[in-house]
Amino acid sequence: MMPALSESNNLGDLLKYEAPQFYSRQTVTVTDGQTLSLGSVVGVVSATGNIQALDPAAVDGTEVAAGVMIQDAAPSGADGEGLLIARHAIVADHALVWPVGITENEKASATGQLIKAGILVRQGV
Repeated sequence: MMPALSESNNLGDLLKYEAPQFYSRQTVTVTDGQTLSLGSVVGVVSATGNIQALDPAAVDGTEVAAGVMIQDAAPSGADGEGLLIARHAIVADHALVWPVGITENEKASATGQLIKAGILVRQGV
């Protein structure tokens, strides 16, 4: 018997629809020291406009879900560039990366914030 192979999510697992001409995508600045993977739900730091992992307990802007990363980003030594789905898209719920310890209520709230931004979260796709 051959061993089972395990593959991490790819863009096709996460992104089910996006608007033409890259309308859904946005180039962003990721705060130095953040490690964000494909599917990470992120917020925007109000003071800088930089992207960081969603933090429901924060009061700096990152408590509001603003988008979903569509590539890995882990800047080290300085802020770095990242690519985000920010609007008019459909993503699969199973491919989203949530902060450790997030509650179901916080997740539901963040999902509602993504929907307000035009990012629909679909189950089972």
